[in-house]
Amino acid sequence: MMFSLFLFASVIPAGQSFTCTPVAVWDGDGPIWCAEGPHVRLSGVAAREMDGSCRPGHPCPKADAVAARDHLAGLLGEPQGRNRTGHILVRGPAMRCLSRGGAGGTRTAAFCTSPRSGDISCAMIRSGLTARWDKYWGAHRCD
Repeated sequence: MMFSLFLFASVIPAGQSFTCTPVAVWDGDGPIWCAEGPHVRLSGVAAREMDGSCRPGHPCPKADAVAARDHLAGLLGEPQGRNRTGHILVRGPAMRCLSRGGAGGTRTAAFCTSPRSGDISCAMIRSGLTARWDKYWGAHRCD
């Protein structure tokens, strides 16, 4: 009998710190697939969906979805092409993340800091490619 090992994403409890080595990204606010298993939805920011739409009740930045996704991939590491589902593959350094809890499904909302780019949510807001989502920003501060 042959067994396969699958990494399943699970939600990291709110308040817990964890490591995320980014390996793939979907759009400008995530999810970011981590080599360690979690799928991170950047906390406190909103980007357009890849089809250019914005979800009802979400802030809607004017920026292009592809530009936001590509900028996020560059903040995380070096883009390495795409996988068969269309995610941008990245190779970047491990980040330290602080969970804000579940973000729907198997996604963990988190603020993450990369040795490459600093606070990722803050960098995405500064870029103008995402909108700050006050409901999920809380007391977070950018340096």
